[in-house]
Amino acid sequence: MCAKATMEEFEALLQESFEIDTPDEGSVVKGKVIAIEAGQAIIDVGYKMEGRIDLKEFANPGENPDIAVGDVVEVYLDRVENARGEAVISREKARREEAWDRLEKAYEKEERVEGAIFGRVKGGFTVDLGGAVAFLPGSQVDVRPVRDAGPLMGLKQPFQILKMDRRRGNIVVSRRAILEESRAEQRAEVIGKLAEGEVVDGVVKNITEYGAFVDLGGVDGLLHVTDMAWRRVNHPNEILNIGETVKVQVIKINKETHRISLGMKQLQADPWDAVEKAYPITSVHKGRVTNITDYGAFVELEAGVEGLVHVSEMSWTKKNVHPGKIVSTSQEVDVMVLEIDTAKRRVSLGLKQTMRNPWEVFAETHPVGTVIEGEVKNITEFGLFVGLDNDIDGMVHLSDLSWDQRGEDAIANYRKGDMVKAAVTEVDVDKERISLSVKALDADTFSDAVDGVKRGSIITVTVTAIEEGGIEVEYNQMKSFIRRSDLSRDRAEQRPERFQIGDHVDARVTNVDSKTRRLGLSIKAREIAEEKEAVEQYGSSDSGASLGDILGAALKGSGDK
Repeated sequence: MCAKATMEEFEALLQESFEIDTPDEGSVVKGKVIAIEAGQAIIDVGYKMEGRIDLKEFANPGENPDIAVGDVVEVYLDRVENARGEAVISREKARREEAWDRLEKAYEKEERVEGAIFGRVKGGFTVDLGGAVAFLPGSQVDVRPVRDAGPLMGLKQPFQILKMDRRRGNIVVSRRAILEESRAEQRAEVIGKLAEGEVVDGVVKNITEYGAFVDLGGVDGLLHVTDMAWRRVNHPNEILNIGETVKVQVIKINKETHRISLGMKQLQADPWDAVEKAYPITSVHKGRVTNITDYGAFVELEAGVEGLVHVSEMSWTKKNVHPGKIVSTSQEVDVMVLEIDTAKRRVSLGLKQTMRNPWEVFAETHPVGTVIEGEVKNITEFGLFVGLDNDIDGMVHLSDLSWDQRGEDAIANYRKGDMVKAAVTEVDVDKERISLSVKALDADTFSDAVDGVKRGSIITVTVTAIEEGGIEVEYNQMKSFIRRSDLSRDRAEQRPERFQIGDHVDARVTNVDSKTRRLGLSIKAREIAEEKEAVEQYGSSDSGASLGDILGAALKGSGDK
């Protein structure tokens, strides 16, 4: 009975020793390094249990293992015994558990944690936080995009935990938050010492298309491209280099956003102060084309002073041409000052004013009556445009094409590109208009033919054609037409067929139309006029004499003569 009790007590003590000395799997235990061999540390974790851990698990990223025989370290017990009878232990998992406990406390208190960037992954970097691996997004590395993260690799530095999930093993950290916080403090301190208008030295930190960021000793200011020089600057790298020390003036400080605007040109004399004196109205100067737009070209007269040559002031003759076809960038040109607005810092320039007005030159060299020869440039419904010297055109109106043909018929004889001769009939310099005449080169046959003929004259014409509506007649080779109603005073005699081709007929001129080049003729009008004259000379209807008697006396009188 006593022996049985003693055995039970022994078993209980043995079980109690197992429970006390044997650690649970999945827990962190302390162990002692008893040997280092073959790149591994052999660790006694108690109860005659030993395990092996690769030395690399005792090293921080980029460092050598910090472990020696006799050191006591914490390890994670995965299994009490494996196939070889050894404990499966891990220093890395122990550090991770320890790190997670520490990081969760720091996350709750919004405290910074220390870590080192040791790898690059898609979208960012991996950071060792003393055993736990966190993700650092690329946007959270610095306040500005980082092109080369090499200098940051392996460097111990503070990070801010943005979020963490222990169950999923996810930690996201930010280096940018730390920098912004320190920068904000630093900016506030530096800005507090700056004043608008103050001149300071700074170092060019970054260059963009719109300007440059200048480090003023812990705080950056923006030097906009328009404030770098009085002249036009196409890109900041024309006058600045990264790392260069420059002297700038503080133009504006925004206390709320901590933004600082800087200027360099403000330290130089403003060339606009002397513009009116240096460039009087109508004076001509040489300049360089700096920019070309749809509405004109900008010409630099001196550094910081540009003027606009509007497209309407570029050429006397090229009205609807893009400025780029008249001038080119960097070309040196002579321009005339047309207007100055110092308040708006604008100078209006003229390019064509430096050259003589081609219409004035033409008027001087081609007086009215001068015969010119030119190419038909265009044909319109109202005439021909003929190319002349100095890229100007003259116009031949339809009415000035031919003496004998209607303008609509005469213009059909011309084609674009034909060479024609014409006489100058008018030059209007103000309206930039030159009138030409082709028919003026020939004598006016109509004027010659009707010379001395006026309305009321009696002329003898020759019948050349008989038509139903009247007869065609000719006078000095000029054709006219006498309508049926004008063939006789007597309605019964208004018959075209009573005439023969070749007959000579006396008719009265009722109209001389130089435009249509036609004579208005009437036999009826002649007869009425003759009757009126006979009545006046040889009798009156009141005297009782018959019209036949009067006409007979008139005919006899004319026969006596």
